[in-house]
Amino acid sequence: MLAVGDRVVYPSYGAGVIEAIEEHEVLGEKHHYYVLTIPYGGMKVMIPLDKVESVGLREVIPVMEIPKVVEVLSSQPGHTNISWNRRFHLNLSKVKSGCIYEVAEVVRNLTIQDRLKRLSTGERRLLETAKQILISELVLVCGKDVHSTEVWINGLFPENTPGN
Repeated sequence: MLAVGDRVVYPSYGAGVIEAIEEHEVLGEKHHYYVLTIPYGGMKVMIPLDKVESVGLREVIPVMEIPKVVEVLSSQPGHTNISWNRRFHLNLSKVKSGCIYEVAEVVRNLTIQDRLKRLSTGERRLLETAKQILISELVLVCGKDVHSTEVWINGLFPENTPGN
């Protein structure tokens, strides 16, 4: 069981800190909730304790996993010759997975794709969501601020991609 002060990732919103565990009555039933504060955007989210597993709540990665994230961000993208619609759904499922490595892959691939050919509105929103999720976790792991973390990430993309 998680505790107050734990740093966690809520796949739909990003990383934050559990500020409290509270009991609330909803539709006549009492439920316990984690109250999560997400520093990136200052959002507060309440997650029912009995739904933690189904929403994919997990602890942030340990600092020793950062080189693996850097490797994903700085490596060349895989197959880019798929239709935007298929690419969008593939990337969306990776973001929803909550896995930082898959989210980093989406950020890398969509950033590079945007350099080659402007992204659609939907893919641009997905890129922003993926970046927010990635940055929010790295901020908590690295202890840096949002801006310097974003600048650092942007410097990691492969050197020989168009637009660099």
